[in-house]
Amino acid sequence: MTELLKAAFKVDYPDFNLDVDLQLPASGITVVFGPSGSGKTTFLRCLAGLEKSGKMEMAGQVWQDENIFIPLNRRAIGMVFQESRLFPHLKVRENLLYGYKRTPVDSRRLHLDEIVRVLSLENLLERKIDKLSGGEKQRVALGRALLTSPKLLLMDEPLAALDTQRKNEIIPFIRKVEKELSIPIIYVTHSMSEVLQLVDTMVILKDGKVVNWGPVEKVFSDINLRNAIDDEHLGAVLDTTVIEHDTEFGITRLDLKGQELSVPLQDISPGQGLRVHIHSKDVSLATQPPEGLTSVLNILKSKVKRIGEKAGYSVDIELDAGQPLLATITRKSLSNLNLKPGQPIYASIKAIRMVHENQ
Repeated sequence: MTELLKAAFKVDYPDFNLDVDLQLPASGITVVFGPSGSGKTTFLRCLAGLEKSGKMEMAGQVWQDENIFIPLNRRAIGMVFQESRLFPHLKVRENLLYGYKRTPVDSRRLHLDEIVRVLSLENLLERKIDKLSGGEKQRVALGRALLTSPKLLLMDEPLAALDTQRKNEIIPFIRKVEKELSIPIIYVTHSMSEVLQLVDTMVILKDGKVVNWGPVEKVFSDINLRNAIDDEHLGAVLDTTVIEHDTEFGITRLDLKGQELSVPLQDISPGQGLRVHIHSKDVSLATQPPEGLTSVLNILKSKVKRIGEKAGYSVDIELDAGQPLLATITRKSLSNLNLKPGQPIYASIKAIRMVHENQ
């Protein structure tokens, strides 16, 4: 049985209200996404125990309800913020050990050598904080949080102050922490690039309420998502497996639930996973497979699942191609195709973006 993080909070400020009720997997990386002012940081404050209203249960242990309230210093929570908040008078080693020394001996599950290895900090241990790059500081801040042996790691826009190169350096470490240490992570961001590279479970907030949540592939292909995220990011997030590379034509072939996709050549070994993002406007539909030769390499057999609201110029169509897929077509095309739920359809993919590319 999957362990859950259950969180139900109602917080009333003079100019803002948060009202959420979620049951999230107590594993993997859950990304909380939404525009500025949507309630992301307030939700994190509630999880940390900085707001006393509401209920929270972590993997079967009640942390707060009508009768119980475990304060922040006893919640086994690690926290990483946008600023590293390291102690400038201490070297890297002493910063890492700060939380470790304040964790009861019988609660210490993670130790210095392991965290140094996971985060590749071996060459930084004796360095002063002012000699570190922004990315190195965030790795040390992450290590310090992990050395409190948390049961839950909260990360509040940890990469917001870094440039693209530094972000790309750190993101694999965050993934590595979740994979090797099995610590569930709640990650707050407004960066879609970070979302796509990190997310397992997605929570979208708007005006203090949950717009949608669940596995990322389900959430991003929901036809009701258009009002919650920017149009430029609307579309399917698909997890594929590399089959082989065609170096003659500069192509990598991917497996998608038994169907194939071709993308520009990737430096990834066969058998490894690759997450791709297909914008809804890059999907065109046909009721029959194309006759003769076509320049389109990627055509997926699909079924119409749901049809969005028929308002304005275009309409969103939710498809099932083994994984959820989303297409945005004109209302005129919808009428011409006479689409109905359950109908077989062929989806031609005009462009595919790898999520590790800047978006």
